[in-house]
Amino acid sequence: MTNTRRLTLAEIEDLSFRALVDAGTSEENARPLAVATAATEADGVASHGLAYIPIYCEHVQCGKVDGQAKPDLSRPRPGVVKVDAATGFAHAALDLGFEALIPAAREQGVAVLAVHNSYNCGVLGYHTYRLAQAGLVGLGFTNAPASIAPSGGAKPVVGTNPFSIAAPGEDGQPALLIDQSASTIAKSEVMKHAREGKPIPVGWALDADGNPTTDPNVGLKGSMAPSGGYKGVGVAILTEVMAAALTGATLGIHASPFSGTVGGPPKTGQFFIAIDPKATSDVGYGLNIAALVGSIRDQDGAHLPGDGRRAKRLRAREDGVDVNVATLEKIEAILT
Repeated sequence: MTNTRRLTLAEIEDLSFRALVDAGTSEENARPLAVATAATEADGVASHGLAYIPIYCEHVQCGKVDGQAKPDLSRPRPGVVKVDAATGFAHAALDLGFEALIPAAREQGVAVLAVHNSYNCGVLGYHTYRLAQAGLVGLGFTNAPASIAPSGGAKPVVGTNPFSIAAPGEDGQPALLIDQSASTIAKSEVMKHAREGKPIPVGWALDADGNPTTDPNVGLKGSMAPSGGYKGVGVAILTEVMAAALTGATLGIHASPFSGTVGGPPKTGQFFIAIDPKATSDVGYGLNIAALVGSIRDQDGAHLPGDGRRAKRLRAREDGVDVNVATLEKIEAILT
């Protein structure tokens, strides 16, 4: 008996949308999140895909997210776009912000988007990917509730805090896309193992005393292991400056968890920098990106960051995605 069911991307989007609306999310807020969920499943990042829909719905119902929120956009400077997510889903706020960010970057060569009073934005690379599709180099930062301890300490002070960069290629798609958290693995992966009762590999998380653990529940009560030791902590702090300090969002040490129902809205932030390469390097950009990418692809066995997701994305458009039946049953229960 199989424990998965094959769904098309359209079916994943529709299922996500209906569940979110049934839970109390407006159609305007549910649609961009449903689209992103389907894209995330296509990329093979199941921990951030449909598995999160029951959590999103629970958070709408308990008030951690305002499903009816209306994000508010302002333009304090010509090159600066600000969006108050109004404690709603990040995806609707980012859609609104990108509508102003992209033309501003094309006109001025560079522009930034600062989002506060926000929530988990899912896979950060999904958003920088869209900037690359618009012909812009996109850099993204998002902070999260504290789960990484500083070097030499055991008490978390910063979140897994991913950053992403997407560089456009000549075919309208990213020539390369880097999307990585400051931790060895995304916290959602540890949460997924905890839900499934599976141990985690050594090096993913630490217990409350800072020691390695293979128990996901112990790790969730302790801290996430930073990627590359103290360098990972540095990346997390950099992202905290960009996504929280520069946006006026809540620091990770004060943000409520992205999991469970404890606490109100996390009010975290996102920060994006969009650069038009035509304004900074003219023809040199395309030649250099092609040479850089080529130098990696020419090596047997070498691959670029994002290659795995790209291959899965192309297959998913034709073949659909195998989805965990237990996850589907949780979502279908919301609809009944």
